[in-house]
Amino acid sequence: MLGKKIATREAYGDALVELGKENPNVVVLDADLSASTRTSKFAAQFPERFFQMGIAEQDMMGTAAGLAAAGKIPFASTFAMFATGRAYDQVRNSIGYPGLNVKIGATHAGVTVGEDGATHQALEDIALMRAIPGMTVIVPADYVEAVQAVKAAAAHVGPVYLRFTRGGVPVVFGDDYQFQLGKAALLRDGGDATIIACGVMVGAALEAAEALAGEGLSIRVLNMGTIKPLDGEAVIKAARETGAVVTAEEHSIIGGLGSAVAEVLGENCPVPMKRVGVPDVFGQSGGAGELLEHYGLTAANVAQRVREVVGRKA
Repeated sequence: MLGKKIATREAYGDALVELGKENPNVVVLDADLSASTRTSKFAAQFPERFFQMGIAEQDMMGTAAGLAAAGKIPFASTFAMFATGRAYDQVRNSIGYPGLNVKIGATHAGVTVGEDGATHQALEDIALMRAIPGMTVIVPADYVEAVQAVKAAAAHVGPVYLRFTRGGVPVVFGDDYQFQLGKAALLRDGGDATIIACGVMVGAALEAAEALAGEGLSIRVLNMGTIKPLDGEAVIKAARETGAVVTAEEHSIIGGLGSAVAEVLGENCPVPMKRVGVPDVFGQSGGAGELLEHYGLTAANVAQRVREVVGRKA
């Protein structure tokens, strides 16, 4: 049973406040979007540790790098499009290359940004961040996981990219959930095929598995909260035990979760596979639900892809 919908950006703001109380070295930077990224919560309680950088994302990343070099734990916050697109040079060369301890909090990712349209819908951000050596990439599935992921990012030494949603996503985890960096979480066991999902598509994966159970198919569902380092062991185990894999993500099918899983399977355990994601196109303006439907980011489409890979197993 899926819980109420809460945007994971809300978790980002709440977790930063908790971290601020626990660790005086945590500082937060924002590029004139603190109300939207929810870093305003941190600013209200720790104004001396909050830096409003204005509409200057490149400068923000460079400043975050300097703060990290001075021993602070900076969270540089803005929309995913600006964090990875506008400031890519600074992220790569000022943060990634020296391996500095900067955490990039990127909100408003994917097509669920909605009416803001293609210019603001980051569909290639995971691909860009995956390609930077030493960069950890985390895509939380819900509020519960997002809070824990932010704390795990703070504890991890090295650059981290955290991807959050603008709109609400169903809560899939209970209070007993324990996020582990670099480890997949088994949400549902099964033997006929595996759905590996991240972010907003985890809820859709669970709905698809439930629908397929009514057809007599036993479907395993893995939440891949960490895209890099990927839990290759869990991917290979699922492929060997279920014989077919479908990935689901709110990102381009090029360079994201689907690509990462395909790389592991191609080298270790090739099985029938399908990727559910946005095809090789830009986004467009529309309601979040309309766009998810338009691009096939639905439980129904995930279920159909599972039927296809199961049919290829023979």
